[in-house]
Amino acid sequence: MLKRLVLLGALVAFTALALIAAAATAEPQEQPTEKAAKRPVPEETRSVTHHTLTLDGERIAYTATAGTLVLNDDDGEPMASVFSVAYTRDGVDDPAERPVTFSFNGGPGAAAVWVHLGAFGPKKVLTDDEGMPRPPPGKLVDNPYSLLDTTDLVFIDPIGTGFSRAAPGVDAQRFYNFDGDIESVGAFIRLWVTRNGRWSSPKFLAGESYGTVRSAGLADHLQERYGMYLNGVLLISPTLNRLYKQFDVGNELPYLIFLPSYAATAWYHGKLPEELAGDLRATLDEVETFALGEYASALLQGNRLAPEKRRDIAARLARYTGLSVDYVERSNLRIMSWRFFKELLRTEGKTVGRIDSRFTGRDLDAVGEFPEFDPSLTGYDIGYATLINDYLRRTLGYESDLVYERLNLEVNGAWSFEGFEARPIDVSETLRGAMTRNPDLRVLMACGYYDLATPYFDSVYTIAHLGLPEELRGNIGIAYYESGHMMYARKADHAKLKRDVAGFIRTACGR
Repeated sequence: MLKRLVLLGALVAFTALALIAAAATAEPQEQPTEKAAKRPVPEETRSVTHHTLTLDGERIAYTATAGTLVLNDDDGEPMASVFSVAYTRDGVDDPAERPVTFSFNGGPGAAAVWVHLGAFGPKKVLTDDEGMPRPPPGKLVDNPYSLLDTTDLVFIDPIGTGFSRAAPGVDAQRFYNFDGDIESVGAFIRLWVTRNGRWSSPKFLAGESYGTVRSAGLADHLQERYGMYLNGVLLISPTLNRLYKQFDVGNELPYLIFLPSYAATAWYHGKLPEELAGDLRATLDEVETFALGEYASALLQGNRLAPEKRRDIAARLARYTGLSVDYVERSNLRIMSWRFFKELLRTEGKTVGRIDSRFTGRDLDAVGEFPEFDPSLTGYDIGYATLINDYLRRTLGYESDLVYERLNLEVNGAWSFEGFEARPIDVSETLRGAMTRNPDLRVLMACGYYDLATPYFDSVYTIAHLGLPEELRGNIGIAYYESGHMMYARKADHAKLKRDVAGFIRTACGR
């Protein structure tokens, strides 16, 4: 990014000299009026309300601030209006003693509604103990696993999501890419910290899915651009290197990385042999060893693999995945995720979920290799749109006629990976750089065993190949959950996530 900025600066300087020279010989032109030259300025809006929440028997009074901040460019021209909801604990004498966590979802194109009303906020969407939704329109309840007793919370909707929009006259496409997204969210965080007098507070990021890509980029950007050094980064269902999940011909890594999650899914649905159907963690340890050992060796040999060894590997894969030996052999020992969704329960006429493979769905028929929809994504979405719209307006008193874009598919479709042409996006090196330049920065990866969107073994592999010096390797760790992409949907895992993250924050603050 720095090289591009240097080149851009040189180009701007050269262009400015050319314009000055041209102006010296040009005919005088009528100057635009100030009104015509200036872009309309979006109005900053906010609603402030006061509430209480009881966590572990402690009554907590807090202030909720829902509203927008306007981001300006270096010339003071408005670029965008960014919506957020902030929860700050009342009665705090010294802000330096109170952490603040900035949280967001991914997509790209997703608002922060799921981490807000599912994971960390003072209210949550009610589900059953396993995370299955209630009938529409759903119900909001107090969140017994909110982080508000540990940290203040700011939920950010990136531009194009929630109520956040590009300013009038500004092409929103400038924000729909890796650099533009990080720079705009980083600018919001700097402005929020400045406006609220929180420069001395311990600071954390909590991103989910593509939000983990954003978090890794922000950890580096905030300290390099603003001198804002973070205490910790929580990566929920991370995927820092897309190569690890990109099923391209010649790329063998995804088959190794997805295999343990296939095994976990088969275990959950009762498709493993008796000797593997007991302790899940013991089974996964065996599968991980096979994946990095015999399976990796077999795939790397390609057509040089001996026929008898090929048959042995196919039988082992069938044993671990719940699929037939014939299917594994016909797949050339390489099982793509979307085929697994359709194949595991095909004889029962069911598919398994991608976001959470505990969920099942039914297609029109049981043939074909692609499922019609992701039953877990549909299940997780029920209630959230209704309840965030109701909660913001009736409880938090924020009024807007805009559509609250919880998942903007236009943003997702328009997203540019400029800077990563001809290669998958990879921010693992960005994270390593941020950690080495800030040796007190701690990172926690939260991973669900039944996540077939960002499989947990991706994080294991990423950490092992991060290249951190030995003295910093203890600064990054993984917490595992017996659920999927949104582990907080399941009651037992939500409670565990709260304990894990609260402990992580205390440790990162030196407490």
